[in-house]
Amino acid sequence: MGLMPDQSVHRRIGVFGGAFDPPHAAHVALVQAALADLQLDQLIVVPTGQAWHKARALSPAHHRLAMAQLAFADLPRVVIDPRETQRSGPSYTVDTLRELKAQWPDAELFLIMGEDQARALSTWHEWQEVLRLAIICVAEREDLTGASPQFIAQKSHESRFRRLQMPAMPVSATDIRTRIAAHQCVVPLVFEPVARYIDDHHLYQTI
Repeated sequence: MGLMPDQSVHRRIGVFGGAFDPPHAAHVALVQAALADLQLDQLIVVPTGQAWHKARALSPAHHRLAMAQLAFADLPRVVIDPRETQRSGPSYTVDTLRELKAQWPDAELFLIMGEDQARALSTWHEWQEVLRLAIICVAEREDLTGASPQFIAQKSHESRFRRLQMPAMPVSATDIRTRIAAHQCVVPLVFEPVARYIDDHHLYQTI
């Protein structure tokens, strides 16, 4: 499915960025929650290009794009967008949001992320512009209790945040890569088509 401008309707567009190295079951669960809770017309999955905030080198972009296509293939209204992998220099979310806003000026953008990302939002490049361009939708895991996470500038920007409820899924890409390097099975942490792709292309054999 292509990303074609359509300015005739007020669209609700979700944006979910990440390394997706590899994409796993918790990523898919978050996308499913966002589609349902936010009543999105479209959800754009954006694998990062050059990750400014990660110390380790990411797997080549073509592998991460291919795995994302496999991971999200069965979800309606989901598009894999390669724009950040095609951009030179560091990948900044604000640039992607600006491009999407230029493409759909009347659209409402919803930026989907986990709580750890939300807590670090004030370290992002032009984070205040990110808040202006998109509503920040934060996954709230069911097993977390007590006080709400202390989002940056919560009182000043409270209206720019929404919560997404999703089941507790203690899954991380780091753990999956470690398991693969140790020759352990990673299904169902990653879906079977992604696991086959990883095996066929000998990804994460060492970490």
